Amino acid sequence: MSETHDRIPARSLVIGVDAGGTRSRACLAGADGTVLGRGTGGPGNALSVGRADLTRHLTEAVAGALRQTPGAANRVAAVFGGFAGAAQGLGPERGHGLALSCLRGALAANGITEAAVAVGVDTEVALAAAPGAPRDGLVLIAGTGAIAARLAGGRLAHVVDGYGWLLGDAGSGYWLGAHAVRAALAALDGSGAWTALVAEVTAHYLPEAGGRAPGPGDPLDARHDLAETIVARAYAQAPAQLALLSPAAVGAAAAGDAVALRLLDRAADLLADTVRALWPRPGEPLAATGGLLAPDGPLLSRVTARLDGLDLHIFPVADGTAGAAALARALLRTPA
Repeated sequence: MSETHDRIPARSLVIGVDAGGTRSRACLAGADGTVLGRGTGGPGNALSVGRADLTRHLTEAVAGALRQTPGAANRVAAVFGGFAGAAQGLGPERGHGLALSCLRGALAANGITEAAVAVGVDTEVALAAAPGAPRDGLVLIAGTGAIAARLAGGRLAHVVDGYGWLLGDAGSGYWLGAHAVRAALAALDGSGAWTALVAEVTAHYLPEAGGRAPGPGDPLDARHDLAETIVARAYAQAPAQLALLSPAAVGAAAAGDAVALRLLDRAADLLADTVRALWPRPGEPLAATGGLLAPDGPLLSRVTARLDGLDLHIFPVADGTAGAAALARALLRTPA
């Protein structure tokens, strides 16, 4: 029996890339949409990741997708990448220009030099990953960052949030992590209710403490010293690193911590509000994705409940690679 790759017709494969704030994903797919391989790499935000790192992360993701199908690089006909931060008009070192250049570099590093290549924003591939690869509808992404968008004909018609850690991303992983730290600090200085997040945040910033965190009855000066140490270590990191603490908030809420439960509820309120700002119409598809909203995501049921009554068709999407692959296949149908 011949090998699988010997049965694949020449130039019939596509690659879809979904590059977000936490990781970059790639999938290799056949002409019928069958996924033949998947790969992952590091963060892929085209606004916050520099050229060398972005190219390396994409190279790793594409290499992983190709690995299971020997000889596939010579059979790739089209590639589409959906990037967080892929805004137009920012020059060659940020946004769309950087994303396209780095993706081409990553493909060349994997031996792919003759494929049709295009890039867009992450919301495009998220919507196209819903059943039937729709080109019209709504998208809500909540991972490291958060954004909601309406697409018409596959193009952005209305965007809400997506403004980054400093000015927006309400309800995102960054938002949850930042508010988890704030809640822990408030508990330590006595301005807020005591919460299990104190122990979670202490373990994150002071692993040398060996799991020892103060309790509400400990001396105020010891709690103050701990708060100052947490603040110093938090400021020593890139602000977006606060998103690494969002699982702590999720875990504390799952254990019944009242403060953490309120944070998750508030995050869901904010995300639902971004969708409402798109003026959704009954019957429209809404693709929900990102680490907080993908299938089994910790905020999915909360957000879905808050959107009940709008009569939307909500499709949780694990990631946008399938949508990116669908858009890559569409490149082959576009006249030159």
